[in-house]
Amino acid sequence: MYKGKKVAVVMPAYNAAATLEKTYNEIPFDLVDHLILCDDASKDNTVKVAADLGIEHVISHRTNKGYGGNQKSLYNKALELGADIVIMLHPDYQYTPKLIPSMVNIIGEDLYPVVLGSRILGKGALKGGMPLYKYIANRFLTLFQNIMISYKLSEYHTGYRAFSKEVLLDINFNSNSDDFIFDNQMLSQIIYAGHDIGEVTCPTKYFDEASSINLARSITYGLGVLRVSVVHRLNKLGLGNSKLYKVEKA
Repeated sequence: MYKGKKVAVVMPAYNAAATLEKTYNEIPFDLVDHLILCDDASKDNTVKVAADLGIEHVISHRTNKGYGGNQKSLYNKALELGADIVIMLHPDYQYTPKLIPSMVNIIGEDLYPVVLGSRILGKGALKGGMPLYKYIANRFLTLFQNIMISYKLSEYHTGYRAFSKEVLLDINFNSNSDDFIFDNQMLSQIIYAGHDIGEVTCPTKYFDEASSINLARSITYGLGVLRVSVVHRLNKLGLGNSKLYKVEKA
């Protein structure tokens, strides 16, 4: 816990057997109350590795539900367990778990309810191996989003994220896509709802075992980002009626 707040780390896994243990070994368990892994019908032995490591909460999808579908299972489980702070950590070791204490501290001290690990702050993205076309696309899409959404982030596309329970309960993340655009829709919802977002510099690691989408999927994702930004703007202007921004209160 952090000052009485329960901390959960959630890991969306797909074919992560080769990197899961390395990621697991860097998690600060003195701070983390629950570790939840969701395996999205991997073709390798990710579930066995998770069991051998003693991960307490393992969700197994019998069929692949997609990156967004994976996250829905994870966030719902974290809320079910009563987590106050939820950190999404990819088990492919692309993002270092060593930043978890800093992200928890920022939320736990009520500085920001959302924290992103940014690969763009500083000069580490290209140095860490980010492909040039992805870097250029990241810069263009982020500029477009900052203008359309009327916010300012260094990037909207990192997979390293931390949320307070209140934020997760205040947005309709279950209505989002099951594909990669889920991440972008979630940030749009958070900003639309008026929650502030903090960023911390995150080292970038690109290597053979790290998960990454190909060029075709990247283009699909990029077009989806443009659409999310336009829909966000239209709804803010009262010209749209997207279900993404509607929350059913209990």
